[in-house]
Amino acid sequence: MNKFYEFFAGGGMARAGLGEGWSCQFANDFDRKKGKSYKDNWSDENLRIGDIRAVETSDLPGTADLAWASFPCQDLSLAGGGAGLKGERSGTFWPFWAQMEKLIKEGRGPRIIALENVTGALTSHQGKDFAAICESFNKVGYRCGAVVVDAALFVPQSRPRLFIIGIRKDLDIPSKMISDQPSEWHTKTLMTAHKKLKVKERENWLWWRFPAPLIRNSQFADLIEDKPKSVSWHEKHETQKLLSMMSKINLAKVEAAKKTGRKMVGAIYKRTRRDEFGRKVQRAEVRFDDLAGCLRTPAGGSSRQLILVVEGRKIRSRLISARETARLMGLPDEYLLPNKYNEAYHLTGDGVAVPVVRHLAEHLFEPLLKTNKKIRRAAA
Repeated sequence: MNKFYEFFAGGGMARAGLGEGWSCQFANDFDRKKGKSYKDNWSDENLRIGDIRAVETSDLPGTADLAWASFPCQDLSLAGGGAGLKGERSGTFWPFWAQMEKLIKEGRGPRIIALENVTGALTSHQGKDFAAICESFNKVGYRCGAVVVDAALFVPQSRPRLFIIGIRKDLDIPSKMISDQPSEWHTKTLMTAHKKLKVKERENWLWWRFPAPLIRNSQFADLIEDKPKSVSWHEKHETQKLLSMMSKINLAKVEAAKKTGRKMVGAIYKRTRRDEFGRKVQRAEVRFDDLAGCLRTPAGGSSRQLILVVEGRKIRSRLISARETARLMGLPDEYLLPNKYNEAYHLTGDGVAVPVVRHLAEHLFEPLLKTNKKIRRAAA
């Protein structure tokens, strides 16, 4: 059984992705509402709700095979204020890292440390924040590399995320798991960020290599509830108002959806745009590419995604339901969500896509750990 710590745990989506072959030794999150969901689903006594700065290494048992940290993204997001790792929220990376440094000094450094965040972390402060993270790995004796994985490969939601994965330098890495050059998991933005690293960090760098998943067979329409419990379908005048907020281009998408002869589900976000006179106006923008937009949780009602269901001339609209957001994150319907809609949306929108974690575990974490366990047994 592999052992792990889960920091910034939220509702335990990383735990859900790791699966039954992993044992949680410690979990932490600041948010009490998310902590309740974690306990509702995992009945776990290892969860510590509170500020990460109050965590001591004595709270962390043994030596973990993996330390997972989905640290807050708000200050690194393109929609955020640009504070980066100096921000109040994303800056909590540093007290997390302080815990890792203490564990390493005690001879209990996790074999693998995995970080998850928005891709904006690559460009924040002209790449200096990303460079600071990579430098932190190198200073404590870890090699690291990063990949960008879009959850759309696994679930019908557009959600690219950055994963920085470090491994202790005393551990072996199978040659098939790394390459001497970038692969499909390394975007142009990531490669640009890599070029900005100092020489030592580039020498310490790993181009992780692992297979792509099978072609996704689910569509956004497959996840939609006919009778959702958390939201209600709009009245006709509400749907009409939504349509009136669309530009000619977006209205043309709706007309094209009508002509397909099948049920079409579109995802809508309200955005502020400028009209032909330069005035700021709120627009409803729809997509019918069988994908939901990226779930997000900034303040304000416009951050909540809506859906538009088109069946011939019949058009219906409503907010996306709490259960639908959970499905878009790869959570099973058995997963217990908060009763309040906004709390459920915040929980899922702040989480990590479950099948992405499972893919990384299956093709990176578990093979790495298995290889080194064999080496340790052989040495004994």
